[in-house]
Amino acid sequence: MEVATSIVRRCQGLPLAIASMGSLMSLRKEMEHAWNQTYSQLKDEMLKRDNVRAILNLSYHDMPGDLRNCFLFCSMFPEDHSMSRESLVRLWVAEGFVGKKDGNNPEDVAEGNLMELIHRNMLVIDEIDELKRVSTCKMHDIMRDLALSVAKEEMFGSASDNGTMMNMDTEVRRFSTCRWKDDRAPTVAFPFLRTLMSLEAVSSSTNMLNSIFSGSNYLTVLELQDSAINEVPASIGNLFNLRYIGLRRTKVQKLPECIEKLSNLQTLDIKQTKIVKLPRGIARIKKLRHLIADRYADERQSDFRYFIGVEAPKGLSGLEELQTLETVGASTELAEQLEKLTKLQSLWIDNISAAHCTKLFNALSNMQFLSSLLLSACDEKEELCFQNLKPISKLHRLIIRGKWATGTLKCPIFQDHGKNLRYLALSWCQLGEDPLEVLAPHVPNLTSLRLNNMNSVKNLILCAGSFPKLKTIVLNHMPDVNQLEIMDGALPVIERMYIMSLTGLERIPQGIENLHSLKKLWLLDLHKNFKAHWINKEMHQKMQHVPHLRVLEA
Repeated sequence: MEVATSIVRRCQGLPLAIASMGSLMSLRKEMEHAWNQTYSQLKDEMLKRDNVRAILNLSYHDMPGDLRNCFLFCSMFPEDHSMSRESLVRLWVAEGFVGKKDGNNPEDVAEGNLMELIHRNMLVIDEIDELKRVSTCKMHDIMRDLALSVAKEEMFGSASDNGTMMNMDTEVRRFSTCRWKDDRAPTVAFPFLRTLMSLEAVSSSTNMLNSIFSGSNYLTVLELQDSAINEVPASIGNLFNLRYIGLRRTKVQKLPECIEKLSNLQTLDIKQTKIVKLPRGIARIKKLRHLIADRYADERQSDFRYFIGVEAPKGLSGLEELQTLETVGASTELAEQLEKLTKLQSLWIDNISAAHCTKLFNALSNMQFLSSLLLSACDEKEELCFQNLKPISKLHRLIIRGKWATGTLKCPIFQDHGKNLRYLALSWCQLGEDPLEVLAPHVPNLTSLRLNNMNSVKNLILCAGSFPKLKTIVLNHMPDVNQLEIMDGALPVIERMYIMSLTGLERIPQGIENLHSLKKLWLLDLHKNFKAHWINKEMHQKMQHVPHLRVLEA
């Protein structure tokens, strides 16, 4: 207690400092010698620098080497950037910061490192997903400043938030810039460069990329997300060590054929680009683990097929290391190709017709590790039969877009497997009855439910005891609905409710004021009289327990 009191006093009431020291001390044995030793180190650090920096520096040097690398890499993202778990994991694996350990694959080890950084208060959770895993996280500004200064000292890397490469050290190993706007190519080479991150670049010039590619033979990570670039130079084929290419939401229209030379490539993210077809040689990249490729056909997302998957390349079955395949178009050959992809964990398929269902769903049922699945029909009138979908895996996320064949709720995916589902999103299913009432008995462990563009009965009822673990519910574009009843005991732990574009909903959902666990409530684009009814019933007073509340007229 005496040592603990001294440590807290040294923190001078600063929350980040106290939290960091608390995390550090939780890893120490409860012995006076061990605690005194840490306190002595803290005092020594404080003689060299200001209090907060001293404490953060002590926390940093307490970490093992691989964890330090993961931490420093997070400073490459812009200030206050929301970092997704999946992206961080793939980037850390590509960088070689983690590898197989105790029988776990590198991605699992990387997730363990992420949780360790959060436990040590080096990163902060932003959002969690349906499995209570970290979905996104952030780095505190002061923590990032520390990481950037250490990264510079140790020649790990540097970051520019002002969109320039001014005074960039030619020996830099990792460099990131945000909102790059200079069309001029660098006049010097960067022979040691391993990572280039250029997020939200305003410039569409390929001069900078060509220049860097020609002088950076060891480039491992290329992340250009949200940039204005519209062309990938053919010189990318010379980067034999490239393991990660991120072009998400860029204007790139095609990939050069020479990409097949990148034999070490692990991640190719071309989501929401203009790319219609993959290069023929993509199937030669045998180490590919994550292929994320679909494009918007309708950016307003109002059409049924607002996103379209790429055509499955010939030789897809040879990519046996694939863990992620999003999104691929269905075909008569796809089922046979998928049978050999035994490591798939996340799979999105669109353009499915009724004729594909039997063979395709049989192939999906035998995937041992499949945890996330999206199935989208070729159009809103095509009936999909799910009788042959009998997953042997613990499938927890299921997204279905399209009309259901009669009796779908009696199929194994709901009768036998429904208890495993945590996330369920249904669009255009046209059940014709109350989807909440008929779904509730089959999916007792759901934490997230999303219903979109569905015809149903006019009165939706959430019965007592329904959806006992649901945290998020979204009801969107359900024009038939004019009444919603929430009975006592329904949604006992609900935190987020989004009711949007229910243009027939004129009156306040009955019982909504009894949802005391609500943290966010959106009531948007409802009947023209809804807002007036809300005000007349003085609902803002009754819903004061909801921190984030939005009520907007149609």
